[in-house]
Amino acid sequence: MSNNSTPPESFQGSMLAVSLTVKDLDKSLAWYHDVLGFTIERRIERDGKLRGVALKAGDVRLSINQDDGAKGWERVKGEGFSLRISTDQNVDEYANRIKAQGGILDSEPADMPWGVRLFRLKDPDGYKFSISSDLQPKK
Repeated sequence: MSNNSTPPESFQGSMLAVSLTVKDLDKSLAWYHDVLGFTIERRIERDGKLRGVALKAGDVRLSINQDDGAKGWERVKGEGFSLRISTDQNVDEYANRIKAQGGILDSEPADMPWGVRLFRLKDPDGYKFSISSDLQPKK
């Protein structure tokens, strides 16, 4: 700690990208691409085999990577946290699109006391997501 009276500038992140380890890369890729509507940004191959996929949805970046089994095939994934993706799109219409593509919601869209409309769902490995939009239009 310095004797300087000016506090250091706080950390200023500009983006958060998430990388998730999945049991079945093909199944997860189908879910993120076909059900949620992420686009494929890059495929990562090693030794001629698909090992990971970088996905995007607007400014959201997500990577899914094939589990190599080194920590055990039955280890639990997605416990203790959830990922929230906010959008300016209509979450009711998006939830209906997900259901039409075979996705299952954990909760239907609902207004939350903190000013968003939100629904919840899980990916094939149990990673939890909430999708939300602001109730009040941005100015």
